[in-house]
Order: sequence, then structure tokens, then C-alpha cells
Amino acid sequence: MSSVEIKKIETKKDLTTFIDFHYDLYKGDKYDTPTLFSDDFNTLSKEHNAAFDFCEAEYYLAYRGGRPVGRVAAIINHKANERWNRKDVRFGWIDFVDDREVSKALLSAVEDYGRSKGMTDIVGPLGFTDMDPEGMLTEGFDQLGTMATIYNYPYYPEHIEALDGFTVDNTYVEYKLIVPKSVPEKYAKIAEMIQSRYNLRIKKLKKSEICGEDGYGKKIFNLINLTYKDLYGYSELTDRQIDQYVDMYLAFADLDFITLVEDESAGNKLVGVGITIPSLSHALQKCRRGRLLPFGWWHLIRAIKFHKTNIVDCLLIGVDPDYRAKGANALLFSDLIPRYIHYGIEWGETQVEMEANENVKSMWGALETQLHKRRKCYRKSL
Repeated sequence: MSSVEIKKIETKKDLTTFIDFHYDLYKGDKYDTPTLFSDDFNTLSKEHNAAFDFCEAEYYLAYRGGRPVGRVAAIINHKANERWNRKDVRFGWIDFVDDREVSKALLSAVEDYGRSKGMTDIVGPLGFTDMDPEGMLTEGFDQLGTMATIYNYPYYPEHIEALDGFTVDNTYVEYKLIVPKSVPEKYAKIAEMIQSRYNLRIKKLKKSEICGEDGYGKKIFNLINLTYKDLYGYSELTDRQIDQYVDMYLAFADLDFITLVEDESAGNKLVGVGITIPSLSHALQKCRRGRLLPFGWWHLIRAIKFHKTNIVDCLLIGVDPDYRAKGANALLFSDLIPRYIHYGIEWGETQVEMEANENVKSMWGALETQLHKRRKCYRKSL
């Protein structure tokens, strides 16, 4: 008989224990970048996360001897299932001690939940949408994590791959982009050419232009919907989600690190977006248990406003498919690279991209790159 007990999250106190488990498991780890407690709480709360308009979920904690030893979220994204003609239950927010009885019990809980809802497959790690962290780290355990990605111990994929039925469903890669001493000649020439030939122009945002029905916040995420629509498991962001992500990504961002590309000949149509931020990894590691108080807020401000980091995170890079061949990405980087140089940024982090996505790989063509992380999503038939 198993000594592992699985408990469903029922109360806010339970949810706090669920979120805090990660901080306890990774306490002192120099590569893990913990999320803010408030961000996880809002994402996992049905009252706050607009994804619950088309998702449902349950969360589970594993206990042994009265002590938490693992956690997992079971998520059904009905919109993505309809878009991709699937009946998938997703597993996400998965953490566990190095005990295969624990990991098996957690995934069994997700499987049972999926079956009860008529699902035919389990897949993950995935969140509610592509805006949540996804993909289990399989290489790069000695590399610093980022705010937008999952860090996990090396034994995690070993546990998954030892279980019956799980196969690799998708692979991801992440690159370091080395900031050059000047804008690469290739980017400079393409940027000059496309501005004169195609009337494409750089647009730098002002705070006053972001919000509102006709603000750039909505334009940016509508473009993200267009550029990401064919990516693995993607479901189009709703207006309510867009409003939330505008607040999350843009409200406190350093706009110097955000560059847009518009087509003047098409009525200033937005065709390219580059949302990058000074890395918050080290700052988040200094936020005790993911809390802003008493001093966590100060570390974040130092990173965001005073650029006390030599790393930039490329959070969202997207170009309208009709403009990719015209070199709109070169225009983005021709504007961003001098800003990185000015602030002492030495390298950028690409975040996760599908290994088979040649369109994304081509965007970094003129830059020195280092492939330093790999990830996998797993699938099992129920």
C-alpha cells in the first residue's frame, strides 16, 4: 500500500501551501528563478485568471507522513482542445522530491481527473495557455532560469520517462544571444533597405499609448495571436486575457527595451513587436519565498529601472507572417542592440522556442548564439 497521500486543493490556505512547496524544494538553488507568490496565486485563482473563461483545473498536493512532498496542476483548456481537435488534460506546476512513488501518484491524480472529464490523453508540462511556463528542462541544469520558464532538477525527466506510456510530444530549445559591440552590418543594411523600400518604421511606446480600446497594448497582443496561432498547443488570447497581460507585461516595463515596427503605407499597421526586459532572475532569487515585502520590491526596481543586470530576457518577439521575408526582425534588433550596449547588457535569453520552428531560428541569424537549454513536453494515452 502506498504511503503517499494525494490531497485536492480546497481552500486559499491549501493554495498557499501548493505555491510555497516550490520555494521549499528549491531553497538556496542558484539556478532556479522563483516566481512571485502573487503572480502564481493570481494565475491559479479562478477569480483572477481570465483563462478560466475556457479552462477548468484542479490542483493536488502529495503528502507523506504529514509533510508535502509534491504538487501538480491538472488543467483542461477547452479552447485549445477544440482548436487542435484533441481531448487533452494538461499537467503543470509539477514539482516533487526524488521519489518515484510520489511522481507517479501525482500524475495518476491528473490522469484520473482527465478520465473523469472525458479526456483521452495527458500532456505536459503545460500551463493554461502559451503565456504560462511550459516544457520540462532536460538539458541546461547548470544555467540560470528565467522569470518566464520552468527550472527543474535533473531527476524530473528521468521520473517521467521511467513511467509506462509517456512519450516525447514536443521539444524546445533556448539560446543565449551574445550582444555584439555594434549593430551587425547585415541588420543595418536590411533595416535601411526595408525602411525605404517598404515604408516600415520603428515605433517607440509612450505610457499614455498603451491602455485603452485603441491602445497599443491590444494591438501588440492581437499581433501575438496572429504570429503564434500555429504554434504547439496555442489558443488565441481573449480580450480579457489581453487586458491582463497588458497589465502584467507592459504596465511596469522599461519602454526603452520594447520596440515595435509599423507599416506607414498601410496606415501605421503594427507588423512587428519585440518585448524585452532586463533580467529579473537574480532579483527574484532575493525575494524571500516570492514575496515583495519586506525588501523584494527593491531588488525588482533595481533590475527594472536601474538595469542592475547584464542579461536581457526576450519575452515576446513576433513579426506578422506577411512581413517576415521583408526583414522586419532586422529593424527590431537594429533599434534594440544599441540600447543593450548602452545599458551594459552582455547577452539575451530567447525563452522557449520549438526546436522545429525554423522561422524563429532565422530571426537570430546575424547574432552569435549559444544553444544552452533543451526542454520536452510528454504525452500519454489514457
